[in-house]
Amino acid sequence: MNKNHNSSSNKNTFWIYGLHAVRTALLNEERQCHKMIYLQESQLKEVDSSKKPHLSIEKVERQKFDTLFPGGAVHQGIALLVTIFEEKGNEIFEQMDDPSCVVITLDQITDPHNLGAILRSAAAFGAKALIVPDRNTPDENSPLVAKIASGALECVPIIRVTNLARALEKMKDYGFWHVGLDEQGTTLLPELKLTGKTNIILGAEGEGLRRLTQENCDFLVRLPTNPLFTTLNVSNAAAISLYECVRNKPTS
Repeated sequence: MNKNHNSSSNKNTFWIYGLHAVRTALLNEERQCHKMIYLQESQLKEVDSSKKPHLSIEKVERQKFDTLFPGGAVHQGIALLVTIFEEKGNEIFEQMDDPSCVVITLDQITDPHNLGAILRSAAAFGAKALIVPDRNTPDENSPLVAKIASGALECVPIIRVTNLARALEKMKDYGFWHVGLDEQGTTLLPELKLTGKTNIILGAEGEGLRRLTQENCDFLVRLPTNPLFTTLNVSNAAAISLYECVRNKPTS
């Protein structure tokens, strides 16, 4: 089980806050929800809890929110206590029967803001999963990541692996092409025409992809950025890469 750093009393639960995140979690039949707290009746009207008939709902004072979440948290006056999802494994890949599906892998992305933003882009462009190493990756079961992901935590399965290089080797057995983003890549991403299952791999800002990760890539590509200013935030690079891959995939 993943380590879960949150302010709930049960290590298997955590708080989700913000209207989009709470609304999406309530609509997800697979998400177990325990308690919802809110500040104003108007906020309660913004969400539909009808699919969670046993949900405890409580109006609380602002001080309650201040004790649950760090200062500056944009909770929008509503929060939901949920159980974390069970960890996913290789069975996810076995269920991906779409020959043109896209997944995304993060090689030691340590900023929770980036993790949340990448999750949101992954959901928007239909990525089927997000693969991350268990070490040096933020806990996705946190209020901050859930808020930034804006509901995407409910849509994109996250697969944590102990050994990323070994996991990439195993994914090839399931028919995936590994496309690593690298500023020194010899091919521009828009020029790469892949029709099979695609795994987009992004490394940490500054350090990039680790050596073993690069060695498992079938292609090392770069984005067509200004040669005088090639640096992009990793979450922006992920969004552009996902768009480009989806744009070039055949439509059903």
